[in-house]
Amino acid sequence: MTARERARYVDPRTGRHYDLSERRWRSDDGHPMMVTPLPGIGRDDIDSRVRSLWRYRAALPVAIDQPASMGEGCTPLVQKRWGGFEPYFKLEWFNPTCSFKDRGAAVMMSFLRQIGVDAVLEDSSGNGGAAIAAAGAAAGMRVKVLAPSYTPAPKVAQIRAFGAEVQLVPGPREESEYEAVRQSESIFYASHNWHPFFLQGTKTLAYELWEDLGFTAPDNVVIPTGAGSNVLGCWIGFKELLAAGQIAKLPRIFVAQPLNCSPIDASFLAGADTLVERIVRPTIAEGTAIKRPVRLREILQALRETDGKTVALTEEQIAAAVRRLAASGLYAEPTSASAAAAIEVLAQRGDIKASETTVALLTGTGLKSTQFMTELFGSAVAV
Repeated sequence: MTARERARYVDPRTGRHYDLSERRWRSDDGHPMMVTPLPGIGRDDIDSRVRSLWRYRAALPVAIDQPASMGEGCTPLVQKRWGGFEPYFKLEWFNPTCSFKDRGAAVMMSFLRQIGVDAVLEDSSGNGGAAIAAAGAAAGMRVKVLAPSYTPAPKVAQIRAFGAEVQLVPGPREESEYEAVRQSESIFYASHNWHPFFLQGTKTLAYELWEDLGFTAPDNVVIPTGAGSNVLGCWIGFKELLAAGQIAKLPRIFVAQPLNCSPIDASFLAGADTLVERIVRPTIAEGTAIKRPVRLREILQALRETDGKTVALTEEQIAAAVRRLAASGLYAEPTSASAAAAIEVLAQRGDIKASETTVALLTGTGLKSTQFMTELFGSAVAV
C-alpha cells in the first residue's frame, strides 16, 4: 500500500480516523481534522514543467488530475535591509486574488470537486472568501460566503466579482462562523479554517521556500497569524521535508499577532493548551482578528515543536511597519505587515540573529486595505 493509499483524515484530539472520500469538514466529535502524516517528497519529485504550486502535487495525499488552478504559488522571495538584518520577504500577494489563501483554496476546491461536491459555503473576513470564490469560479462550483458586516468594501466586491453570493453577518468575526455552522446542514461547509485540505494547500509554502533557498530550509519563518493556516501549513510541509531527509531540522516558527486580538500569544505565554482569554479590541490588522482559533491546540503544538515563539504588536508598531515596508517598495496590508514588525521585536529579544536566514510572510497587498492605506498615506503633500 502506498503512502497515498494509507492517508486518512484524523482527529488529532481523539486519534479517530476517517476515509478521505467522506464528505466531511470536522470529526464526529466536532473537532477540526488533519491528514495523517505523509512521507514528503524530494527534488526529483517536483514537476519542474509547472510554474505554480502544482509542481509539488506529488506531496498531496491524493492524486488530483484536473486541478482548478489559476497559477497560484511560485511567488517572489525578495531580500531587504531591515535594521541590522537582511530578511527575506515572501510576497504572497502575487497569488491570483492577492493573498496566500489562494494556495489552500485551490487545493481544497480541486479536491472537493473531484469527490463530487458542487456547491460550498465559506465564512471569511475577506481574503479567504475571495480565494474560495475565485477557485469556485475556476472549478465551476457554486460558492456562498458569509462575511462580517465590517469587511472592507473592496474585499466584498472582489468576492462578488467571482460570482459568489455574499451574506454580511452583524457582530464580531466569530458570528460569521457560527452562522456558517448553522447553514452547513444545507450546503457543504468548505471552511479555510476547518477543512484539512486547505492546509494541504498552504503546506506548499514550505516546499516553495525550500526550493527558493536552494533546497535548504530557513532558520526562522515569521507568520502573521489569526486562524493559523500558514503556521500549520509550514509546520506540516517542513515536517514532511524532514521525514524525506531533505532538510536537517525544522525552521523555528514565529507567530505575529496584533496585541488587540492575540489569543495565541496569551495562550502560549501562559504555557496552556487551551484558550487563555485576553481583552479584545479593534485592530488595523483585521485579517488576523480571530478571538478563538479552532486549531489553537495544533498551533501551540507547532510553536513548541519548532522552538518557536509569539509576538503581540501594538497598533503603532504595525502601522510603522506598513510605512517602512512601503518606503522599501513593498505595499503590504497591515495584517501582513505584522510579520515585518515582529522581526524588530524578535531581534531586540535575541530570538533571531542577523547571521540566520529569516523569512517573513507578507500575506496580502495594501490594495486589500484601501481605506486604511488612504488614511495613512493620503494626507502626504507632494513636493
